[in-house]
Amino acid sequence: MNAQSSGFLARGRVDADDRLIEADEPIAGLQRQCGGEIPGPLAIPALRNAIGRARMAGRRFGTGFEAQGDDEIVRARVEIFPHTDRGGECSIGVTDWQVSPVPGESDAQAATRRLEIERNVAELWARLDSAQCVLAVETQAPDLEPLGRRMRERLGYPWTDFVELPGTVHRQPLHWRLLDDTRVRVPESQREWKVVLAPLGPQDRGSRGFDLFLVADSAPVPGRPESGAEPAAPPVTRRIGQELSPVLRQPIARIIANAETIRTRLAGPLAEEYSNYAADIAAAGQHLLALIDDLSDLEVVESEDFATAPDRIDLGDVARRAAGILAVRARERHIELVAPEEGQSVPAIAEFRRVLQILLNLLGNAIRYAPEGSTVRLKLSARKGRARVSVIDQGAGLSAEQQARVFEKFERLGRSGDGGSGLGLYISRRLARAMGGDLSVKSKPGQGASFRLDLPLDRAKSETSSG
Repeated sequence: MNAQSSGFLARGRVDADDRLIEADEPIAGLQRQCGGEIPGPLAIPALRNAIGRARMAGRRFGTGFEAQGDDEIVRARVEIFPHTDRGGECSIGVTDWQVSPVPGESDAQAATRRLEIERNVAELWARLDSAQCVLAVETQAPDLEPLGRRMRERLGYPWTDFVELPGTVHRQPLHWRLLDDTRVRVPESQREWKVVLAPLGPQDRGSRGFDLFLVADSAPVPGRPESGAEPAAPPVTRRIGQELSPVLRQPIARIIANAETIRTRLAGPLAEEYSNYAADIAAAGQHLLALIDDLSDLEVVESEDFATAPDRIDLGDVARRAAGILAVRARERHIELVAPEEGQSVPAIAEFRRVLQILLNLLGNAIRYAPEGSTVRLKLSARKGRARVSVIDQGAGLSAEQQARVFEKFERLGRSGDGGSGLGLYISRRLARAMGGDLSVKSKPGQGASFRLDLPLDRAKSETSSG
């Protein structure tokens, strides 16, 4: 039996290179709707995948597939006949063909897709409180670094104090809905920036603060100074990672965003295997971004001129903010994240954003490697002129030999394929020691691990509070 037999609604034929040589309607119509021609490469992904499976089987192969045309979803069943005597050519016979309209994307789905894309291509992120005041900020572009520095120096001020809002004369900050998706100017940058505000809080949106993202329409041009940017001092050494980081981030982030759109089927229905392929692409992209960040940080902490900017901070406040940032990731793995209670405070002398960076790394590792259903705690203490915050997990623990190696460069303790670079703990310890502190671990196999960040105690503040 072959595809020329009676009983088929439509017939088609593909050659060994998956070119659709001939086809009846409605196969021909779907081929054109998917961007293909006849003759031409088969443009229906699910059908091409089914033909590949038939070739592997080497015999008649029946299967169903789903595809999307211009404004309709097609669910069909086909019989595929591989012709081994014709060098891989296959005949196709359609036995069922059902068409339904493409469901419209809901407002919630559209908003989720938009936010996911913007989050991945943003070059500045800031966590805001419910009054839109800056709590923490990170930048990914040279022309935004002066803005990030000003924000870090004046935490607690509205984010609108740091940018220009063309044409806006109202008192700031406005309601977040009026500021979301607006255009702003950054004095040191020639690029145009769009504001994305993502409210936090399940019911009263924004009651728990906001995530602020700045998104540019274009990538920075390497080697060209931005207008108004502060003149850079002659570099002591050429830092390849820091030069390439902003150039690489945007195209990789767009790949991730597009892959996530495909994976979640927000662009239309898709076979499960293609959704899985998109998930692999997104995961690989996230891994590349993490490597870029780690290599850039590595160059910074190993440079001869590296120095931190110590200030008076509250370890309890930083710990609570770190836990809040990673709360969603912890819930996804069913891990209880226990932060210091409001009011618990340990004053220290250190750079706020570097301490936050260290705690995010320690908590991220604990959430990644601790068993599901376990607890990760942040514990505060102060003794002998040291302020300490400990990240304590209930994981497998570390042997004495592993504890001796865990802070080494590129050390992953044999965890291949876990997405890590083996640089996070090395960089974190370098940062801790640059601030006059240290990072250590205490653990036993089977009893979890306690990573302890020690920093200089703010004695004046400590004596005042104790008095």
